[in-house]
Amino acid sequence: MKLIKSSRTQAKIKLALQGPSGSGKTYSALLLAYGLCKDWSKIAVIDTENNSSHLYAHLGEYYVLNVSAPYTPERYIEAIKICEEAGSQVIIIDSLSHEWDGEGGLLEYHSQLVGNSFTNWSKLTPRHATLVQKILTSSCHVIATVRSKQEYVLSEKNGKQVPEKIGMKAIQRDGLEYDFTIVFEIDIHHNATCTKDRTQLFPPNNLFKINCKTGEEIADWCKNSFPLQAELDTNKIYACKTLEELCDLYNKEPILHQFRDDFTQQATFLKNEKISTFN
Repeated sequence: MKLIKSSRTQAKIKLALQGPSGSGKTYSALLLAYGLCKDWSKIAVIDTENNSSHLYAHLGEYYVLNVSAPYTPERYIEAIKICEEAGSQVIIIDSLSHEWDGEGGLLEYHSQLVGNSFTNWSKLTPRHATLVQKILTSSCHVIATVRSKQEYVLSEKNGKQVPEKIGMKAIQRDGLEYDFTIVFEIDIHHNATCTKDRTQLFPPNNLFKINCKTGEEIADWCKNSFPLQAELDTNKIYACKTLEELCDLYNKEPILHQFRDDFTQQATFLKNEKISTFN
C-alpha cells in the first residue's frame, strides 16, 4: 500500500449511456471513446449486440470482441480483462443490459433456481457486484451502453385505471447508475441529457448531441490535477463503515445533501454487507 496525493490524473471515467433501441448508443459511445483517447486503435468494443458495432467501421479501425450467450457476469469480466491486456485505453461495453436480462443473464438464472425467490438473490448479488467492481477498478476508461424501455403506471381517470407514461427505465439492476461517474440518457432523436454528473461539466436538463468534443471535455477533466471540492466531500461518504456513521454524517453536514445518490449507494452497500455477514 502507498499513500498518494489525490489527483484526477489517476482517474478513469466510468460512463453509462442509456436509451431505447435506435437512439444511437453505440455510435455515441464510439465518438465519446475517440474524444477520450484520440486513437481508434486504443478503443475496444465488447459487443453483445450481434456484431452491430461493425456497422460503424467507417469511423476508424477500432477493435471488437464479440461475446455470445450465456451473458454471465463472469464472461463480461473475462472480456474486460482481454481488452485491458491488449492495451486498450477505452472499453465500450455494448450492451450491459444482457448481463441482467439476456440469455444466461442473472434474471434468467434466478428464474431457474428452486427455493425461496428472495433468498436466492443472495446467490446472484455477489456475482453482479463483482462485475460492477471490475468496471469501477478497470485501468481503462469504460463506457457502458444500457437499453431502456418506456415505463408505465396505472392512474385513475374518470373512475378508470388507464396506463400513463412516466419516462424511461433502464434494463439493468436498479441502482446501477449510482456506480457511474456520468450517466447520459439518449432519446430516439439522438438528443442526450445528463442525469448524473460528478464532473460538473454537463448542466442537467440541457439537450445536446454527443460528439468527439464531449469525450475531449471529459478527458481534459481527468487530466486536471486539482481535485474538486465535490470529490473530497464524497470521500467522506464512502469512508463511513456503518449505517449509523452514515446517518450521523448526513445529519451533521447539510452541505452534503447534494450528494444524495452517493449516500443511497453507500447505504445500500452497507446494508448488503450486513446481510451477508449474517447469512
